[in-house]
Amino acid sequence: QVQLVESGGGLVQAGGSLRLSCAASGRTFNTMGWFRQAPGKDREFVVLISWSSATRTYADSVKGRFTISRDNAKNTVYLQMNSLKPEDTAVYYCAADPRSWLELSRSDFGSWGQGTQVTVSS
Repeated sequence: QVQLVESGGGLVQAGGSLRLSCAASGRTFNTMGWFRQAPGKDREFVVLISWSSATRTYADSVKGRFTISRDNAKNTVYLQMNSLKPEDTAVYYCAADPRSWLELSRSDFGSWGQGTQVTVSS
C-alpha cells in the first residue's frame, strides 16, 4: 500500500525556519514534490524534485527561501523552509508520482500525503 507521511510542521515566527519531511512507503517515486493550501485558497504548487535531484523546480514565491532535497535510500523528501513569511501559512502536502517530471503537469501527481500545518506568525 502506497503511503506518504509528512512531518515537521508547526508554529514559527516570521523570519524563522522549519524543515518538513515526507516518508514514502509501498513503492519508489520518480518525481516528488510539495504543494500547499492556505485557508480559503486553492492548493498551489510549491516545488518538485526529480529522481536524480538534478531538476528542482520552485514556485516564484519560494525561490531563494525554500530548498527541496531527497534521500532515495530512505525514500524520503525534505523541504527546508527559511525566511518564513506569514503568507507561507498553509497546510503543506507531499506529493509523489512514478512518472518523470517531464511527463507530469504540476497538478497531476498520483499520490498525496495527509498534510502538515505550517503557521507563521508576524
